[in-house]
Amino acid sequence: FSPSHPESFRIVKQASDLELDPQYLSPAEPIRYPSENGRTSHAYYYPPCNPDFEGPAGALPPLLVKSHGGPTGSTSTAFDAGIQFWTSRGFAVVDVNYGGSTGYGRAYRNLLRDAWGVVDVEDCVAAARWVAQQGLVDPGHMAIHGGSAGGYTTLCALAFHDVFRAGASYYGVADLELLVADTHKFESRYCDSLLGPYPEQRERYRERSPIHHTDSLSCPIILFQGLLDPIVPPNQAEAMAAALASKGIPYAHVTYPDERHGFRNAENVQHSLLAELSFYAQVFGFEPADEMEPITIIRP
Repeated sequence: FSPSHPESFRIVKQASDLELDPQYLSPAEPIRYPSENGRTSHAYYYPPCNPDFEGPAGALPPLLVKSHGGPTGSTSTAFDAGIQFWTSRGFAVVDVNYGGSTGYGRAYRNLLRDAWGVVDVEDCVAAARWVAQQGLVDPGHMAIHGGSAGGYTTLCALAFHDVFRAGASYYGVADLELLVADTHKFESRYCDSLLGPYPEQRERYRERSPIHHTDSLSCPIILFQGLLDPIVPPNQAEAMAAALASKGIPYAHVTYPDERHGFRNAENVQHSLLAELSFYAQVFGFEPADEMEPITIIRP
């Protein structure tokens, strides 16, 4: 933009020569929806979008709810190749800015104080229900996924509610006591404002740890984990996988020896997306168009 010509713009420099055909891109639609205790929550809705394919006649698309990390961060409408992967495969996506997310004022941001594992989960569940009530998605084919703190929210949503039929946790927290014991120094006191100080609030930490509520789990879960992760160490996913196996719940546990917290290797990112797609295809009973090696779901 130019001060002398504010109505026009020119490209100074492009970060990439990659060209994207807009007809394959699903635009973000901001939504506001009712959540628990009269609260209004925020999210972005992405409808399925792929001009080369059509879903079954008369069928509503499956839904994938995305829970961002942080947890005191936020999501935005910036281009997200992961979201577009799902919408191009026939999924609707809801990217949730649950209570505690930044960008909506201090009162909204403070909703997560002492309420991690409650408010974030309520808002993800409410988003799924609201989108289904609008007739946009199939309520019998809803899944949730997230990474890090979003992985924790995912596991809580599956352990404490029965709205979703599958879930994917990327380097997510299953045991909050393990988190405060093992995480790196920079985030060692992060949970004080989210849950209360430990060990003074030990019972709260245990009550909100999905690892202690596997009896209420009933749907398949896939776990992704980098073995070099210093923030959420591999013992979190290992403990969750062992708990799922002991309860007879179908699961998959995918590890990457060269990954830390947040996958960086392009091959690993691609593999994890296709593995998650294969997982949902088996759980929901559809045939994906992508050529891939089916992920093995362990059925104890």
